[in-house]
Amino acid sequence: MEQFLGDYTFRTVALGTAILGTISGALGAFAVLRRQSLLGDAVSHAALPGVGLAFIITGSKAPLILMVGAGLAGWLATVVVLVITTTTRIKYDGALGFVLSVFFGIGLVLLTFIQKFPDASQAGLDSFLFGQAAALVEQDVITIAILGGLALVVLVLFWKEFKLLSFDPEFANSLVLPVRRLDLGLTTLLVVAIVIGLQTVGVVLMSAMIIAPAAAARQWTDNLGTMVLVSMVIGALSGVGGALLSTSMSNLPTGPTIVLCASGVVLVSVIIAPRRGLVWEQIRRTLQARRLRSEAILLDLFELARKHDSYEHPHMEAALKVMHPNASTLRRQLRSLHSKGLISVHSTGGWALTEEGMNTCKGLLDKRVR
Repeated sequence: MEQFLGDYTFRTVALGTAILGTISGALGAFAVLRRQSLLGDAVSHAALPGVGLAFIITGSKAPLILMVGAGLAGWLATVVVLVITTTTRIKYDGALGFVLSVFFGIGLVLLTFIQKFPDASQAGLDSFLFGQAAALVEQDVITIAILGGLALVVLVLFWKEFKLLSFDPEFANSLVLPVRRLDLGLTTLLVVAIVIGLQTVGVVLMSAMIIAPAAAARQWTDNLGTMVLVSMVIGALSGVGGALLSTSMSNLPTGPTIVLCASGVVLVSVIIAPRRGLVWEQIRRTLQARRLRSEAILLDLFELARKHDSYEHPHMEAALKVMHPNASTLRRQLRSLHSKGLISVHSTGGWALTEEGMNTCKGLLDKRVR
């Protein structure tokens, strides 16, 4: 690790990707909650013609100028989507797909046109397609930090409004809040996050950097503030982890590696997250199935007991097997009920309800009646 920390290139790339991951994680949380996951994909692709036009107009390939062009194109794409959805019958996902394909097609045409410039040689603009994180320099990191920092400041200042907009836009509208402006403002912040990451991760993969950290964080918490913080940490760690892996292995591109790291965190979160993870969900289902089987056996003993003068009348396991053919499961459930003190074993080998078991059955029947 010390040899990497002593490397100027690695420090620059790691710092830049960590900042990008932090900003993407914070703003991506709102995109996930508002079900706008495809918006990141649309904006990142729509930013490509802005990059090409910025170069054609200015002749400069300075990162800040290209980012401004990408930002304006991305913002215009979101406005077009808004206009399409509000003035036509086209649904939101259809509008996103249309804008994505049209803007991206225009961008590819512009890049082809730029190739014909005698002094351009595409001006390195193709790096915006797949990213070139390893080529980050100190000035790029400063630009990412300033633009991303401004976006985070605005996010903090309008935290309550954006939170209300994400969870209950109708209530926000009833409070006479400028919902349209807030929506456009939050989308603009998302555009900023996407634009500053184009040079690092690229058009094709930037949407994953917006969605992956937030999707992973969503598995661990139901609190918005906690989700944003966890998403920021996951984004930052993914950036540093991707930079570290690409530096330690030859011919491993940094941008895709960062996305793979973030995707790996999503996969782990989906599997083991305590409340939503597949493992815990399977455990909960298994425990619930066992509980239901135990309750069924207990209620069967209750029905059999009602046919006798005393609830302590024992019933042989053979009678219960008629109701529950799976012998191994039946024995396991009987032992479990016995350990809980709900049933007892008679000297004849039969099973009978205890007083506590009788009261439990009555409680279960009362719940079913209600």
